[in-house]
Amino acid sequence: MGDAPRRRPLIERLQVRVDDEVLDDLRIRLAQTRFPDQIEGTGWEYGFPVAYLRDLVMYWRDEYDWRAEEARLNELPQFRTTIGGQSIHFIHARSRHADALPLLIGHGWPGSVVEFLDVIPRLTEPEVHGGDAATDAFHVVAPSLPGYGWSEPTHARGWEPWQIARAFAELMARLGYTSYAAQGGDWGAQVATRIGALDAEHCAAIHLNMPIADPPGEEVPLTDDEKADLAAMAEFRREESGYAQEQGTKPQTLGVALNDSPAGLLSWIVEKFRAWSDCDGRPENAFTRDQLITNVMTYWVTQTITSSVRLYWELRHAGLERRAPEFVDVPTGIARYPSEPIRLPRAWVERRYNVAHWTEMPRGGHFAAMEQPELFVEDLRTFFRTVR
Repeated sequence: MGDAPRRRPLIERLQVRVDDEVLDDLRIRLAQTRFPDQIEGTGWEYGFPVAYLRDLVMYWRDEYDWRAEEARLNELPQFRTTIGGQSIHFIHARSRHADALPLLIGHGWPGSVVEFLDVIPRLTEPEVHGGDAATDAFHVVAPSLPGYGWSEPTHARGWEPWQIARAFAELMARLGYTSYAAQGGDWGAQVATRIGALDAEHCAAIHLNMPIADPPGEEVPLTDDEKADLAAMAEFRREESGYAQEQGTKPQTLGVALNDSPAGLLSWIVEKFRAWSDCDGRPENAFTRDQLITNVMTYWVTQTITSSVRLYWELRHAGLERRAPEFVDVPTGIARYPSEPIRLPRAWVERRYNVAHWTEMPRGGHFAAMEQPELFVEDLRTFFRTVR
């Protein structure tokens, strides 16, 4: 009889490495892009302008250096494990300070762990970045959502926010953290909200830059600014939410196009970075071209765009019993960025969360950690000092 088969390690180190053949195929596809027509004199009101798309595609094909970005990703410790039958990729950057606060930080769609590359060093090494090692150090765990990036595609139904929250709570336990905090925006906020509800024994507090809440049954007084925010949200739903309807109803059909065309994927994602960020209508006012394309690459090289948008379908069809928790009792910090599309009245948010910290941020938008890393980190430090 031969040796028994070796068991797969519970947690394994991951090196981000894309085969040359994948990059060669990408360049060919970019070179062969069939650009659409456009009515003369029109711009973003119809969608992604062709002239800007041509410019970005040529930059991606001829100047963008994936290997340099890949090396930057690998400067941070990358790992992968399997939870509930699903591969979960995560960055695990421990601070040199042993008493640092463990922090789970979550991204959304169409983002990725690339959003956190500028904030992770600020969180793990506060003394190098204007903070105090005694009060501001974090051990950072930044997972890729199931079905996103190096977490690989989902292969089963049911990966909605509650299931993801359970998996991420298990991840923190698997890493040996008996007490931790969680942070998130977009889907990351949905997941952090549920972690705060289901793992309050271990999750000491949560911080959100896109809290979720329903309108109360009774009328509550609103400020003029809050009324303006609700009007802006109504306009957002009319003019900017078509993507969510398609992703929540026919993700596989959409995936045929986005998984096959890098230019299509680029335009689908970067349009959201423009619309949801504090960039005055020009994405490169908030992000570098390399940041935008590296985020797109996390979907392209892993072929996870289809599985990523399936998350919308899973939540839409999860049923009423899978809705957000009625109330989250752990202390909650809220950071409201002026260009975040979902800006709910404080009275609504306080009916869902135990709000212990509320900051009206001076600038920034939906991709807060990527747009405003200094402001983002400072607000996390301020809030989490109160719960250490």
